[in-house]
Amino acid sequence: MQPLAERMRPSTLDDYVGQTHLVGPGAVLRQAVETKRLPSFILWGPPGVGKTTLAKIISSQLEVPFYMLSAINSGVKDVRETIDKAKRGRFFDRASPILFIDEIHRFSKSQQDSLLGAVEAGTVTLIGATTENPSFEVIPALLSRCQVYILEPLSADELKSMVDRALTQDTMLKGKQIRIDDYESLFRYSGGDGRRLYNLIELVTNDAPSEGEAIVVDEARIKARIHSNPTRYDKTGEQHYDIASAMIKSIRGSDPNGAVYWLARMIEGGEDVKFITRRLIISASEDIGLANPNALLLATTAAQAAQMVGFPEARIILSQATVYLASSPKSNSSYAAIGAAQSAVRKTGTLPVPLHLRNAPTKLMKQLDYGKNYNYSHDNPGNFKAQEYLPEELSGTAFFVPKPNNPSEKTILERLKQWWGGKYY
Repeated sequence: MQPLAERMRPSTLDDYVGQTHLVGPGAVLRQAVETKRLPSFILWGPPGVGKTTLAKIISSQLEVPFYMLSAINSGVKDVRETIDKAKRGRFFDRASPILFIDEIHRFSKSQQDSLLGAVEAGTVTLIGATTENPSFEVIPALLSRCQVYILEPLSADELKSMVDRALTQDTMLKGKQIRIDDYESLFRYSGGDGRRLYNLIELVTNDAPSEGEAIVVDEARIKARIHSNPTRYDKTGEQHYDIASAMIKSIRGSDPNGAVYWLARMIEGGEDVKFITRRLIISASEDIGLANPNALLLATTAAQAAQMVGFPEARIILSQATVYLASSPKSNSSYAAIGAAQSAVRKTGTLPVPLHLRNAPTKLMKQLDYGKNYNYSHDNPGNFKAQEYLPEELSGTAFFVPKPNNPSEKTILERLKQWWGGKYY
């Protein structure tokens, strides 16, 4: 008997749950399927939100061959053999076969290189699935040939619809009397992962109740069933993200004890050193930033050193970096600055660059006053000259607001006030 998750796997976009920003009416992937103009793309999102299911649905609705490889157990030879098979089975009047690669972030550079020619020539349409940021894990040459679509976590309403659908449509479950008294516990213990949710439903409803009695699903029943089936740290499940989140929040909260504990949980669970060090680098800039600029340098150096040394000794380097970050003064001013600036860009669009800031490499550009009246800062006392560096519509807008509660940024704030007077601060 197939697991419930397989029995309930949807076969059309209309039955697919979630990701309406991609597959809802008029959305980008639905339009691509309807027009039969499907680009190669990468699906980036947490586990259990339907990446594999979506790839299979698209292949089915386009009526093209579907080839699936797992990055865990496939090598360059497997990739080339699959591409050759796709090439032999392709017809000129049909869309390209789909090559789906699960966990594409685990592919080495040589494995990814082996995909380039087929993707470039349209021999296959590549669909990759990853839980990691493809900017870090996918080589630039392949990334430039693919769109990246972000899949969002399933909402409580979407998870509930999956449960209700299973209870009313699954051949094994609809014959039982099942009453859900605690949806929230189901969602919490499955971590928002649709596949784990179905596995949990199957686990808590697999026994036969007494004649005429309903199976009541509540927190007590869930705990009783999973108590004998404890889940270890799952590098692809919700603990992967929850524990990383706990470590980062401990660093942000300046608690080195909490931070190093959650670091130990990840290390003991076999977490990838690259996953850990990336979080440390991000935290060094997002949460510490200008309050201690050396934090980013140390986190970056720790990442290089930890990968060079490897476990078990890498744990010492990771601990040093984690404790240092947690013990550092905190500021999110640069993080807030880029967020405010991006928000302004989205609201105001592509405002023109002021003429005096434009580059003027040609005679025509100089005739059009490109670069005219620009004052070279280094030709002025103190290497500073007040002039406008923003589009006119945004003049005087302070995106960067230093935090005066730490010495480093207090000094920066005083210097900016001296330069700019009351224009910004």
